[in-house]
Amino acid sequence: MCKKRIVVKIGSSSLTDEKGKIDTAKLRDHVKALVALREANHEVVLVSSGAVASGFSSLGYASRPETVKGKQAAAAVGQSLLIQSYIDEFNEFNIMPAQILLTRSDFADRERYRNAFATISELLDRGILPIINENDTVVIDELTFGDNDMLSALVSGFVHADQLIILTDVNGFYDKNPKLYPDAKRIDYLEKITDEMILTTESTGSSLGTGGMKSKLLATKRALSLGVPVFIGVGSGNDKLINILAGDGDGTYISDNSIVKINTNRQWIALHSEPAGKLYIDHGAEKAILKSGRSLLPAGITKVVGDFQMGDVVEVHGINGRLGKGEVSYSAIEVKNEIQRHQKEKEINKYTPAVEVIHRDRWIELS
Repeated sequence: MCKKRIVVKIGSSSLTDEKGKIDTAKLRDHVKALVALREANHEVVLVSSGAVASGFSSLGYASRPETVKGKQAAAAVGQSLLIQSYIDEFNEFNIMPAQILLTRSDFADRERYRNAFATISELLDRGILPIINENDTVVIDELTFGDNDMLSALVSGFVHADQLIILTDVNGFYDKNPKLYPDAKRIDYLEKITDEMILTTESTGSSLGTGGMKSKLLATKRALSLGVPVFIGVGSGNDKLINILAGDGDGTYISDNSIVKINTNRQWIALHSEPAGKLYIDHGAEKAILKSGRSLLPAGITKVVGDFQMGDVVEVHGINGRLGKGEVSYSAIEVKNEIQRHQKEKEINKYTPAVEVIHRDRWIELS
């Protein structure tokens, strides 16, 4: 089997017991499987839930806290317990884990986004196993990923993973809720996640986690859009992750071979950037950037909205709505000046080389 970069996401229910404490047997089982992946010469990034779930009992809560302050306090206690447990287990195999805590703002800020990518890349190059979690201690609702399923999807695209493995307490995606319908049938393979699937899937998860199958389908849809195939399911034993890679996993495989990977910069433009303005373009320009892979030139721009600067990201709108986003090479004032210059030159049949307002390498189409 050729070397691959694998992101493994482990949910709270797969790490803790019914009281919310870290289950040593479960954790050790996961660690041995991750070690087996590394021994098979694969690069591994772990996205691990369990901070809040492993910390709330130490604070005297009978169950997972509902308040923001309760969750954040539990995360503050539980995150240290969780990472120490991983350190103790991986130490037996001479593997050094590294803890990385992320929030939405780390993805939204371009410099922090690049730094996070550089850090993870360096850790992998040095043979360190990154363990990523959301920074629940300080995160607020407006900046949360929602759950670690979505975080794992974004990380898998971010690091250009060859596979995302989401381990949970349900062995895959069913045509209906197996807990309510005994005749429910598991779907072994899917090529895409439709809006209908998401709408008809219940979001309820275990009492120890924040997500359910709905969150996993949303995360899978995001990972697929970034060119990363996904497995959702269960497993036990040292070879469970190896078996999943070999196609023998107990769960559902989802992949869309028609979608190609996009580079880290274009991922940031598409998913995390905040547009600073809008450009409206005519039909000819729309055809050029969507069908011919051309850069956006001033001649096709009909309207400029916003006071953006060089390097900002703007939305591009066609006749029927938004087409995508791109990083501009010029400020709003400079773009307006270029449009006027082009119009004047057209009137006197004089043409000079046109500037590229958005280069094709800094453009991303959005469906």
